[in-house]
Amino acid sequence: MKHILILISFISIISCKQDKVVITPQTLNSGFWRATLAVQDQEELPFVFEVNDDEIITIYNAEERIEVDEIEINGDSIRIQTPVFEGYFVGRFRESGNQITGSFIKPSLDRVVPFTMNYGVKERFVSSAEVLSENTASVNVDGSWETVFSPDNAKDRYIAKGTFKSDGDIVTGTFRTTTGDYRYLEGKLDGDELRLSTFDGAHAFLFVATVTDSTMQGQFYSGNHFKEAFTAIKNNDYELPDAKGLTYLKEGYDRFDFSFKDTSGRIVSLQDEEYKDKVVLVQIMGSWCPNCLEESIFYRDYITGNPNENLKVVGLAFEYAKTEATAVKSINRLTDRLQLPYPVLLAQYGEGADKKKAAEKLPMLNHVLSYPTTIYIDKKGAVRRIHTGYNGTATGEKHLEFKEEFEKFIAQLLAE
Repeated sequence: MKHILILISFISIISCKQDKVVITPQTLNSGFWRATLAVQDQEELPFVFEVNDDEIITIYNAEERIEVDEIEINGDSIRIQTPVFEGYFVGRFRESGNQITGSFIKPSLDRVVPFTMNYGVKERFVSSAEVLSENTASVNVDGSWETVFSPDNAKDRYIAKGTFKSDGDIVTGTFRTTTGDYRYLEGKLDGDELRLSTFDGAHAFLFVATVTDSTMQGQFYSGNHFKEAFTAIKNNDYELPDAKGLTYLKEGYDRFDFSFKDTSGRIVSLQDEEYKDKVVLVQIMGSWCPNCLEESIFYRDYITGNPNENLKVVGLAFEYAKTEATAVKSINRLTDRLQLPYPVLLAQYGEGADKKKAAEKLPMLNHVLSYPTTIYIDKKGAVRRIHTGYNGTATGEKHLEFKEEFEKFIAQLLAE
């Protein structure tokens, strides 16, 4: 009996040792990685990033470069925090550290998207052709495209202008709507199938279309929560409506005003002494919005490069965050990371993208059509212009046109 007890004890010790899993600490391999997000219809939304020797990530979208430096690794677990925005990746290393699987999470919106990251893959879209080095494009997508999203739904229908250029079978460009652009899109034309994607830390967009030399028909996917159809015809003379005529003061109002708290709790109003007799730009925006982020960088660079005590900028943030404290934290993260030289006030939280709710906070406007929207106010307090949306650098010539017009108009207002 004594020998049996000793044997049982010995087996138990061995079993415990065998059950104990030793997790080898992982590191993020330097070099290129290909990430895919799982969207609807069993589609995958890919993007490519590169890791340097200091474990800093650079995300590539056509000409755009996004640096990510908030990376935490604990054993075989990893957390990657996107810059400025609240979204983050959380996952585990697989395949001896050459693969990571997990979820991309946006807490305020309760959105969870499965992802896979594979090391050593540089190609964004893998061609179906056997010889990957050959040009697999069979049609010409270069030029401008007159586009309609949700063409069969009168309620959700909206127009856009697609502008694309190709280099072999690699395609870059963007869709520009009346309220902003769909960022830097990059993809591949494989036969008559066009695939474009972008991931900027907040937006995860995938466009899949069948293309001829003059038509385009496909689906637009945003993360794994939304999709809509779109159609387009090639039209190099097509232009969108003027962004300066879409939002305006309602009849009966001759002034724009606001009263919201800054992140320290102080009530700030356009009637405050610091804004009197000044040219003021009021930026309607959100810390979750990539177009707003790019516009904020533009304003920051303009202000620091052209200092003038008679020019003021103030942001009004409409936030997704469910609590005021979380919203304040998001705003502070934005202003700190971008080093913004102007205040951003908390206008709304919990229903940040609800434009009807936003319009209730600003009843003098006919509507809040887009984030961002900027109200230009002269030294006498009169609204001189309201610009809906923002033509970012991905829009190429349109951005340069906006920049030139902006600088001339600001100079005019300051000279009055």
